Amino acid sequence: MRSLIQGRSALLALVLVILLTGCAYPQELRKENQINPAEFITVVQQAIDTYHEKTGVLPIKNSEMTTPLYEKYVIDFAKLKKTNLLSSVPANAFESGGIFIYVLVDAETKPTVKLMDLSAYQSVDDVQKKVNDYIAKHGGNVPQGVSINDDFAYVDFKPLDLKEPNIKSVYDRKNVIRYILNKQTGEVAIDYAMDINTFIQNNALGNSLKPEQDLRQILVEKSYFVPIRSVSYKWLNNQPMPQNQP
Repeated sequence: MRSLIQGRSALLALVLVILLTGCAYPQELRKENQINPAEFITVVQQAIDTYHEKTGVLPIKNSEMTTPLYEKYVIDFAKLKKTNLLSSVPANAFESGGIFIYVLVDAETKPTVKLMDLSAYQSVDDVQKKVNDYIAKHGGNVPQGVSINDDFAYVDFKPLDLKEPNIKSVYDRKNVIRYILNKQTGEVAIDYAMDINTFIQNNALGNSLKPEQDLRQILVEKSYFVPIRSVSYKWLNNQPMPQNQP
């Protein structure tokens, strides 16, 4: 758990600005954050491709080796603007006051632009702080709700003196995200099982799934967003199950 926290230090520094100013979840309602992400992503992707072709490197910010994969390659817009490949930062980007951080996936093979939802990221940080306080005051016990498997359970919000955040899933705006925790460490994550299952059912992928496959990749391939603050998922008993390993 310590290494994961250290790995997120750079990203948490960005999120800290939002935490200190108190402009959290309502930012989702801002006009620029409701524009179809494809309109911005297409422009940024073209700039990334050109920069990579000309320089041989990617315009990304430094990160720790232990930073989670989907949070690791944050795009450095300053580099794109400095080389005149981008005239302005997208209006929905964090750097412009938006709720998304632009990142790359498949950086080593086919760098592809995706988005991280800061509202969801911040909400996990808020829940984690309450969980940590609970653990410290209750002899190491975690606020465990309904159990999912041997390693994970839903967060029980009743003893936390915290209302469960009402954050919509970036994958399906009809669904409100839920929070799970590791029963041993108390580390909080977003539960992506419902989103993963929806993509599997809608794309008839059930028969093609491999036992060792991390199902989060489906979310990345089928959408504009990465599953931040997440754990890996495997297909077990015909459903996505969170796993206590990479």
